[in-house]
Amino acid sequence: MAVCEGEVMRDNPLLALKVLGQHVWLDNLSRTLLREGTLQRLIGEDGIDGVTSNPAVYQKAFASPCYHDDVARLRGSPLDAGARYESLVIPDIQAACDVLRPTYVASAGKAGYVSLDVSPELAYDPVGTETAARRLHCAVARDNLLIKVVATPAGIRAFEQLTSSGLRVNVTLIFSPRHYEAVAQAYLRGAQRWLDRGGDAGQLCSVASVFLSRVDTRVDQRLAAIDSPSAQALKGRSGVALAKRCYARYQEIFHGPAFAALARAGVWPQAPLWASTGSKNSADSDALYVEPLIGPETVTTLPDATLAAFRQHGRATTTLAPGLDAVQTHIQALAALGIDLDDVGESLQTEGVRLFAEAYEKSVAEFRD
Repeated sequence: MAVCEGEVMRDNPLLALKVLGQHVWLDNLSRTLLREGTLQRLIGEDGIDGVTSNPAVYQKAFASPCYHDDVARLRGSPLDAGARYESLVIPDIQAACDVLRPTYVASAGKAGYVSLDVSPELAYDPVGTETAARRLHCAVARDNLLIKVVATPAGIRAFEQLTSSGLRVNVTLIFSPRHYEAVAQAYLRGAQRWLDRGGDAGQLCSVASVFLSRVDTRVDQRLAAIDSPSAQALKGRSGVALAKRCYARYQEIFHGPAFAALARAGVWPQAPLWASTGSKNSADSDALYVEPLIGPETVTTLPDATLAAFRQHGRATTTLAPGLDAVQTHIQALAALGIDLDDVGESLQTEGVRLFAEAYEKSVAEFRD
């Protein structure tokens, strides 16, 4: 077996990530990917075992000729603009779920998921988020669907309610240790309530999507304004530091006493997912948010360019757990310069909700008469 694993690592680093216990998801979805068989090929050749989408992904996808006839047809329908948008998105999500269903079945439900966002316009409305999540869950009607809910306080309240009802959720736009902690604790509470209601422990599945590159972009802007050697030495390291900090907390929570009873009952841990993994700075490695963050029980979701780059020259070895002391030193050094990752995370989450809402609105606008 060792020889086979070594050959896999040499031939395709993406497959090597699976050997090391990390799931690889594609951060893209479109009708083109489905119709041309690209998603199926990525599953077969690269071991892709999940898909994430978001309003920005669909804003780009709708520019494809694959959608033009349907967009024109829907403009004359009696549906409102939001319903028209969903009438295109939901069939794509269903088709992707169907392509990934063999993976879902073979993994006993631990992989093979496709994510679909609740409208970002509901990010600060817990009741609206919960209602929309349940509606989308019923509309897609696939076991391997994850409903995406934003990690605002309102979204986290909705997430806990949804988990307590047995729904599977991807909690997105996590930008700080504080966000991650709140999401993990909500999962514990929701899972316990689900069990208390007599729910099946194996029904639950959730991921916590931690966004990385945007953290570096914002922190590096602030470091550049300080313009000192000590500040410049900290550039380009905060996104990885955030992920490692969250992973350390994941291990404490989900391999510690807080989760022990749930684990004995058969509940799966809420996996950390590394999102926003495309390098924003051309001077950085195109695997900056992949190579340092490889570890078991995690998910990395990669846009097309990052996927191709890692396939071509990525180095796959377990890297996620080591270096926690250096992470703590980095965070303390930032704090000494007046940069707090929790505060940075709040502004980034607000901006992230706004950007997703703008992308959603632009997509919906395509369907207005």
